[in-house]
Amino acid sequence: MIESSKTQESSRIVTPTENTSDKSSFSNILRPLSLEDYVWQDTIKKHLSVSMASSKIRWETLDHILFYGPPGLWKTTLSNIIASEMQSSLKSTSWPAIDKQSDLVSILSNLEEWDILFIDEIHRLRPQVEEILYTAMEDFEIDIMVWSGTWAQSVKLPLKKFCLVWATTRLSSLSNPLRDRFWNVLKLDFYNESELSHIISKNSIKLDLSLPGFVLDILSKKSRWTPRISNRLLKIIRDYHTIWKDLNDIKVVESIFTDIGIDELWLDYLDRKYLTIIHDKFSGWPVWLNTLSSSIWEEESTIEDVVEPYLLQIGFIERTPRWRKITWAGINHITNNS
Repeated sequence: MIESSKTQESSRIVTPTENTSDKSSFSNILRPLSLEDYVWQDTIKKHLSVSMASSKIRWETLDHILFYGPPGLWKTTLSNIIASEMQSSLKSTSWPAIDKQSDLVSILSNLEEWDILFIDEIHRLRPQVEEILYTAMEDFEIDIMVWSGTWAQSVKLPLKKFCLVWATTRLSSLSNPLRDRFWNVLKLDFYNESELSHIISKNSIKLDLSLPGFVLDILSKKSRWTPRISNRLLKIIRDYHTIWKDLNDIKVVESIFTDIGIDELWLDYLDRKYLTIIHDKFSGWPVWLNTLSSSIWEEESTIEDVVEPYLLQIGFIERTPRWRKITWAGINHITNNS
């Protein structure tokens, strides 16, 4: 809260969600704690700096913020930074915890003045739950029904002024009425290898780990332009180094990634399984998403949010809302690495 008189892991390289409750965890140790520490995304950093400074001067709640982009780009981290910079309390939740309207009403009614409410994967909220937010975001009040039958009536419940920070990997899945209520709609983009190398170098110092330049290059190239992945690969390197590996030999470092199933194009087991099933089981023909999900034994959301973004970026697959198809580049990679 702004100062005032009222003081107030998985075998996958990427996973759909990440537990942030343990403040001493590896992930939290390596996360930036301020905008100055946050690498790249300069346009977003500048916009947030201006918005937060203006909010403090005007002594008003920060306007609601919507972050969207691929997983692993530190959308959750930015929400923590915003709360820290605004000296506010951060309340975090995600869509599975908001199953009914009453769940959201309970969360909103317990917010204090200037609180930051962060909700992850906003696009999965049910429409009837989402509607509660319309008046909450605009007027800081919600309509609730009391009693039932002929005695039922709507009562307005006032809320304390708060800032809603939401994150999604699918902006297009949000309804227009909800999306239009965010004054700050900010897209996070992939990092380049130089920026990831900088992040890895800084984080290796935090871990008291001295890495040769070529190791930084390998890690940044295998990170899929995503800082969450670079931190997980850094953890793997640290673990091997702690036990018995010499990181000064490039062959040893490359063998580590071979051991954990990451190939030269940074595809892991699930990526290759996805491509192989389309190529072998369906002879390269277009495959519907639900069929592919059943064949791989993974949820459709995991395939769409975790597996496919990188394969699309490197041109290994084509997709429509219903079907997926492997490209010649994907076929060549699978056949040459089988």
